[in-house]
Amino acid sequence: MPPEESEENIWFRKKLLPHEPFLRNWLLSRYSNEAEVDDIIQDAYLRVMQAKERCDMQSPKAYLFATARNIAVNRVRRSKIIQFDSLTDFDFSNVLDEMEPVSESIALNQELEILNKAIESLPNRCRQIFTLRKLYSMPQKEIAEKLGISVNTVAAQLKIGYRKCVEFMESHGYH
Repeated sequence: MPPEESEENIWFRKKLLPHEPFLRNWLLSRYSNEAEVDDIIQDAYLRVMQAKERCDMQSPKAYLFATARNIAVNRVRRSKIIQFDSLTDFDFSNVLDEMEPVSESIALNQELEILNKAIESLPNRCRQIFTLRKLYSMPQKEIAEKLGISVNTVAAQLKIGYRKCVEFMESHGYH
């Protein structure tokens, strides 16, 4: 008889793993290095699982994509700042205390969680359009075709979604 699967593994398998092919394609369309994409996905999984331990995650898929995007952006920024081949020559004696980035990371994760809640509070159609445009970077014309609505409706729903998200964030202390 096989051992029982842990709740954490079940959650991972059901809530995150089904999105990997789309996440991989999305990352590959922006960052052509496949090995780096693998690393980004693994880092994103790890961070999402760690965040899940700290808070009730309402939208794991959105959190996964936002986390992967942030990791990728940070890697691009870092590669422009530090030449990794000269890393052995780097003086590590002046590195700042690690507690500051951790607190910034926690604050960012909390802000992302509030943003996820803001997006989830949108009406269904508005949330769908907002997510396709902002999370998946789908062009408005493509969204209109996919949903069988006009481009003007897409634009109007995006405007409403953005305004409601800003209001939600402001009501939770983010300006």
